[in-house]
Amino acid sequence: MPSQLAVIAIDAVRPRVVADFWCAVLGWHVVEEDSDVISIAPQDETWPSIDVVAVPEGKTVKNRLHFDLRADGVSTAEELERLLALGARRKNVGQGPDVSWVVLGDPEGNEFCLLSRSVQDVEDQE
Repeated sequence: MPSQLAVIAIDAVRPRVVADFWCAVLGWHVVEEDSDVISIAPQDETWPSIDVVAVPEGKTVKNRLHFDLRADGVSTAEELERLLALGARRKNVGQGPDVSWVVLGDPEGNEFCLLSRSVQDVEDQE
């Protein structure tokens, strides 16, 4: 039997800020919290979940792993505006000017991408 992805961990100096950001982005909620870890999950609490783990040091280099998001039910432009209003910031990680995605950072600078095609665009092509 293969392994299953259960939890994705994000290190954060301010775990509450990062957990609240990702809850707002994904429509998730906090399912467990202690002094070192805040666990968030979808409303139906399916897997994987995200653990936001308290660490003493801030982020210093580009992430080796990141999330790729697609807009769902709105245009990619509308989703970009929503993400920026939630506290995401545009990031330059060396991407060229002609890429089809937008690189963003969460409140602590962890990179993630907003892909150019929405969930509906992808479904329409299948």
